[in-house]
Amino acid sequence: MACEPDMETAAVDLRRRLARQLEKDGWLRSPQWRAAVEAVPRHKFIPRFYRESDAVDVTTWEPVTQETVGKEEWLRLVYTDETWMTQFDGHDIDWADPKPISNATPTSSSTLPSLVVRMLEDLDVQDGMSVLEIGTGTGYSTALMCHRLGSESVTSIETDEGVARRAREALTGSDHTPHLVVGDGRAGHRAGAPYDRLIATCGFRSIPPAWLEQVRPGGIILTTLRGWMRSLGLVKLVVTGDSASGWFSEDDPSFMVARQQDAPESLGMVPGPDDGTARRATYGPEVLGTSGRAFMAQLAAPDARFFSLALEGGPVSTFLLDSATDSFAVLAPTDDGGWQVRQGGPRRLWDAVESAVGTWEEYGSPNTAAFGVTVSRDQQVVWLGNPNGPKWPLPS
Repeated sequence: MACEPDMETAAVDLRRRLARQLEKDGWLRSPQWRAAVEAVPRHKFIPRFYRESDAVDVTTWEPVTQETVGKEEWLRLVYTDETWMTQFDGHDIDWADPKPISNATPTSSSTLPSLVVRMLEDLDVQDGMSVLEIGTGTGYSTALMCHRLGSESVTSIETDEGVARRAREALTGSDHTPHLVVGDGRAGHRAGAPYDRLIATCGFRSIPPAWLEQVRPGGIILTTLRGWMRSLGLVKLVVTGDSASGWFSEDDPSFMVARQQDAPESLGMVPGPDDGTARRATYGPEVLGTSGRAFMAQLAAPDARFFSLALEGGPVSTFLLDSATDSFAVLAPTDDGGWQVRQGGPRRLWDAVESAVGTWEEYGSPNTAAFGVTVSRDQQVVWLGNPNGPKWPLPS
C-alpha cells in the first residue's frame, strides 16, 4: 500500500522520532542499526493490522487501516513501539471487509521495534557476516538486517506460505532481496550454511539440532526458549563445534511458539475425584503465575499445562496435566487456608515443581540472568549459576 508524497515525508519524520526514542531508552546502541531503523519503512510491511480493543470480558482485536482510522492515525500507530497482529489461527484475513476478531489466537505479528532492535544489537553482527533468520513474519526485521548487512547476507525462513508471500512483496517493494525460504525453521537451511549468526523470532521448546550443524564455531544463536505454560526467555548461545552454551537475558521477551511445536489440542484426561494420592502441598497454584516461580515450574514440568475449574459445586481447583505421560496434579484449597495436592501417573508433577521452586529459593530467588543453557547432540539442559549447578532437561 503506497503512501502519498506528504505521507512519505511524515513517515520519514516518524522513523527518525522512533529511532531517537529507541536510542534514548537504550535499545539502539550502534549507528548502523539506527540508520536501518531510520531507513526501513515499517508502513510497507504492515499496511493493515489488528490492535487489541478495550472490550471487557473477552479479548477482541479491531482492524486498523487507513480507511478505518484515517491516514495520519494509521501512520502514527505504525511507528509506535507496539506489537501489531497480522494473522489469527493461521488464517489469512479478508481485508476487503475486515471485522473485529474475538476468541482467536494470534499466529503472526509485527513485533514491537524495541524488542526487534534489542535482539539485533545482541546478535553482535559485523560487516560481511551471514545471518539465518527463523520466522520472517512481516519481513520488517528481515529488511533491517538487509539494510545493515546487504540482502545477499540474509536468509530468512517462514513456515506460512501466505505470510511469506506478503513479506516477499514488501521486501521487494523496499528494494531488498534476501534469500527467502518457505519451510520448517527447525530444519534451518543447509544450502546456505554455515552461518555466522542465527536469530529466531518465534519461540522453541529446545534448540533444533540442525541449528548447531549450520552455525559455524564461534557463531551465535539468539532465540526464545518457551514451554506450553509460559516463555522461559531469550537465550544467547555461542556455538563450539557440536555444542553451544550461553545465558538467558534478565527480562522475559515472549514470542509465539513455533507452529510445529504447538501444544496438542487435547490437554489429556481429567482425573476423577478419587484418582491419585494426596498430601499437603508446600506451595499453592499461585507459583504457576508468579514470574520466578513460574519459570521454575515450566522447567520442572515441560510437557504440562494447567487450568482452574470448580467440579460439582466444589471449590475451584487447579489441574496440572502432562500430555506426554498422562501424569496429573490437582490442587484444592483446605479449610485452614492451605492447599492439598493429589497426584497420579508416572511423574509426580507437583513434587517436581516444588523441588525446583525450593532450589530456586535456596539460591536466593534470582532472575533469569542467573540461568544458562548447554546444548549438545545428546542432551539439552538449563542450569542455575554454572554448568555444574542444579539443572533441568529441556524437552527433546
